[in-house]
Amino acid sequence: MAQRYGGEFSPDGSQTSASKPMKSPKRKRAGGRANLLFIAPLPMIASVFGSGPVEMTFKLAAMGALLLAAWLTREGLIAEEAYNARRIARRPAIPRKMFAAALIGVGLALGTLSGSGSVIEPVLYAVVGLVLHVLAFGIDPLKDKSAEGVDTFQTDRVARAVEEAEAHLAAMSEAARQTRDRQIEQRVNGFADTARDLFRTVEADPRDLTSVRKYLSVYLLGARDATVKYADLAERAPSQEARADYLSLLDDLQQNFADRTRKLMVNDKADLDVEIGVLRDRLAREGIRHTE
Repeated sequence: MAQRYGGEFSPDGSQTSASKPMKSPKRKRAGGRANLLFIAPLPMIASVFGSGPVEMTFKLAAMGALLLAAWLTREGLIAEEAYNARRIARRPAIPRKMFAAALIGVGLALGTLSGSGSVIEPVLYAVVGLVLHVLAFGIDPLKDKSAEGVDTFQTDRVARAVEEAEAHLAAMSEAARQTRDRQIEQRVNGFADTARDLFRTVEADPRDLTSVRKYLSVYLLGARDATVKYADLAERAPSQEARADYLSLLDDLQQNFADRTRKLMVNDKADLDVEIGVLRDRLAREGIRHTE
């Protein structure tokens, strides 16, 4: 999809040095095949109201199970994408895709049971539907992801902090969409990308969590509240001055988060240099020479 240029000399505003180029949106796995699951039960509507009360009840229950399975599948794919995007993450608390596969089987069994006196046929449909769903969408992640060499306690701390921070970013994005201002949405998305760079850096080295906790909690909470308040003001009484102030706030936040990420990376490089120096000294004592 074509996008309007939004650089420094664009008529709709300037782009500060803190702003990052807008990334191409990624196609989400939650679309496509998952959305087809919402369409699949719809042909049953035509046969529902011409049936007897028992058969109608079975078919309505089957439609409900299939539609709930479609929703769970989509939510499970969204949760899996978030899990895969993080270096440290806890497995989804609810195995949505596995529940969806079971509901697909239940829905197909109820749909065929209404028109069949045999029990074998519904069971076969249920098994086939469950297996095909698992083959098409897989199962939910079943274990937590952690950084190598990091204890479980540190992993849980980082995972909880990042989940809380992601919730703040999601609330910001939702509030920005309510403004129906494309530039605001783009700038909020740009800030979210910068914030996630900081998240990934902390996940790579959980020891950094203490030094950036206020960024993941206090600063993001303030940014969320400011975005919600601006969205409410933009709906009730639009103000160019308030809009400019909010964009300036986003620039400051984005610059601060970017600076903090760079400092963490510099510190990590310094730690690596120290470890390399210590290792070289140890090798030298063992009589092994280092050659450049």
